[in-house]
Amino acid sequence: MKPARKHNRLPQFDYRQERLYYVTVCVKDMACVFGEVRAEQMCLNAYGSVVEKQWQWLAEQYTYVVSHAFVVMPNHVHGILEIKQVAEEADLATAADTLSQGFPSAKAPKIKSLSELIGAFKTTSSKLIKQAGLPDFAWHRSFYDHIIRDERGYEKIKDYIDTNPARWHEDRYRPGKE
Repeated sequence: MKPARKHNRLPQFDYRQERLYYVTVCVKDMACVFGEVRAEQMCLNAYGSVVEKQWQWLAEQYTYVVSHAFVVMPNHVHGILEIKQVAEEADLATAADTLSQGFPSAKAPKIKSLSELIGAFKTTSSKLIKQAGLPDFAWHRSFYDHIIRDERGYEKIKDYIDTNPARWHEDRYRPGKE
């Protein structure tokens, strides 16, 4: 009999809520496949560029998502995603146009949960990385998240993300780091 799995998300918390979320997603087996850190700067290879592009795609694909700080590291990514509940003016204008053209109703977009958004990111980036020549690529099964609760927490996490390449030598995700 297998032991009960630990839940990664807060029980009873709605991850569709308008919040800022800090996320870390790791490559399976911590394989360094996205490039390397040189002179405290991350130098992306083709696979790392795919990951960066797909993170940006999230905010383009889902109008209620805003990407704040983000970094691709050799074997993981860190980012801050914001989920906004308020429809943007462009969304409201599109809804008004739809109604004026006689369509029955224009609904606000269904807000995906943080898990669904990260799932979309992982699925699309995996597919593109495999097509680009890394057929065995896989992300780690889950991801780490932290709900950012205040400005101080946001600034601390943003600084951590922004300075991550400069601290690669001490990063717990670096192979060989004990």
